[in-house]
Amino acid sequence: MNQKPSNAFVAASWIALLAGMISFMIGLWNADMLLNEKGYYFTVLMFGLFAAISLQKSVRDQLEGIAVTQIYYGLCWFSTLLALVLLTVGLWNATLTLSEKGFYAMSFLLALFAAIAVQKNTRDLKRAESEGQ
Repeated sequence: MNQKPSNAFVAASWIALLAGMISFMIGLWNADMLLNEKGYYFTVLMFGLFAAISLQKSVRDQLEGIAVTQIYYGLCWFSTLLALVLLTVGLWNATLTLSEKGFYAMSFLLALFAAIAVQKNTRDLKRAESEGQ
């Protein structure tokens, strides 16, 4: 069953993605850490977003019968988990307060979840458009 996502869900997904990403980046901008540390966390965010979107796409492709190589599928899972591990290790070893660590973790997870929802919505809207819904 394929349905076009509602405008409210599409908007909520984009708002959540922007809220997660922008919050994370504002936190980095205002953080009292070295530039290389800020670069590390920014890179982990971008890597995580890309990995999560790639994983969602490969899972969806498989469900729809589109060929996905097992190596790519495995790399998507590995990359997504690696991004989570890299953030966890970075925050574990950071000299930040627990509330700051929690802030970065939650905004990161919000951004990853929302990126998956935005990618799903984009794909569902494209399919609905091609089917004339």
